[in-house]
Amino acid sequence: MCICVNCRHINECKTYIFIEKQHKNINLKDKNIIFIPKNTLIQINIHKKINYTVIDWDLIECLSFVEKPGSWLN
Repeated sequence: MCICVNCRHINECKTYIFIEKQHKNINLKDKNIIFIPKNTLIQINIHKKINYTVIDWDLIECLSFVEKPGSWLN
């Protein structure tokens, strides 16, 4: 699971915006990228199905993480 959901920087983080673009999230036009995190580690999970492949992107480590539960709700 992506640690971004409980990070204070989620709404302006360059790495989070990148991950959301990989998930094909189309509601990114109003995002203001002003924060560049330090030392991030992204995990990519590939799930193969019979007719298709699902790729899941998760940020699992970030030295800039500052916990603020529910930050993604805003």
